[in-house]
Amino acid sequence: MFASLTLAATLALAPASPASPLPDITDIPSVPVTPIAPLTMEQVMAVPEELRAEVHKRVVEPGGGSRSRKLDLLAAYVFGDDGLALDYDNDYTRTVSEVYRDRKANCLSFTLLFVALAREAGLDAQVQEVGEVLAWYQDEGVIYNANHVNVGVRTGAQWQVVDVDTNILAARNRPFGVDDRRAMAHFHNNRGAELMADGDLASAHLALRAALQDDPEFVPAWNNYGVLLLRMGDPTGAEHAYLTGLRHKREHAATLSNLVSLYRRTGDERQQRRYEWRLDRVQRTDPFHQFMLALECEHNANYECAITRYRRAIALQGEEHQFHFGLARVYFLSGDLGAAQRELGRALNLGDNDKVRSVYKQKLESLRRWREQASTRLQH
Repeated sequence: MFASLTLAATLALAPASPASPLPDITDIPSVPVTPIAPLTMEQVMAVPEELRAEVHKRVVEPGGGSRSRKLDLLAAYVFGDDGLALDYDNDYTRTVSEVYRDRKANCLSFTLLFVALAREAGLDAQVQEVGEVLAWYQDEGVIYNANHVNVGVRTGAQWQVVDVDTNILAARNRPFGVDDRRAMAHFHNNRGAELMADGDLASAHLALRAALQDDPEFVPAWNNYGVLLLRMGDPTGAEHAYLTGLRHKREHAATLSNLVSLYRRTGDERQQRRYEWRLDRVQRTDPFHQFMLALECEHNANYECAITRYRRAIALQGEEHQFHFGLARVYFLSGDLGAAQRELGRALNLGDNDKVRSVYKQKLESLRRWREQASTRLQH
């Protein structure tokens, strides 16, 4: 689901002004393979002829002139078992052609595919950034705090949202449209992070430089570029990259964390304290970070800590039903059934769909019966 892969490092990143010259690919020693050149936008978004023909057959022709009808038909084709029937795969960020070939996609590849096909069908479509989200994956049993993108398609006066990821628990911001250059920055940034993970640092270098050429203000790419330079043995270049990213977004937590780690490693205590203070301030005012800390406290059966963190998350972003449900859960585990019932009621009222509200309603009814039975036992 990750729209932009953001890596952590033991050190940091950033060309500031004035910036030291960044190393050219030819300056990187002992790279045993020929670097993979970054793809162009035309290569990434190219629709194979067979797929184009299928879209015209199943979407354009039966959809007539209705944009809403075309969107419905396109969604049915992309998601349906008799259509593309895509599987989710976060290991590799694919082009449109690769998604069609493999029938696999992460959220960014899916988004690029849907935008390309919607445009092929004559619809006005764009990539949308959602920003940071909380997402839960059952097969891994882990909640992630990550960046996410989805699709916006104009139908009449409104933009309709199409999203492949059903694991989103909460989003920090409403989605907003970005241009194709920004979308390509996401693509090249993801490819760079994947290549770095595979150990192909030369190709990762090219990909991340391409991301920064696509959008020089794309902070996740500056952060990843800093991680890469650090792995290449260039802590000064890494520091420049991190600081450049922070000039564009002062409160980018991943970059701040990497910069703190860099100064800790290099022994620069003054700069370490300076950025630790800024990182602490960001995290204290970040509801998602407080939620993640609450989950950690809950996992360790430290319910007092979990209650404090959940309540802090709610104070910062109180409309998220998941925060109230988490607080209800730890109140129950700590034996405060009245407080648990109250927070479950709040989660129920804030639930954003019938399925979620049904789950909360069942749990609330079970808790009420539990309290009634406990009261009866005490009376006897």
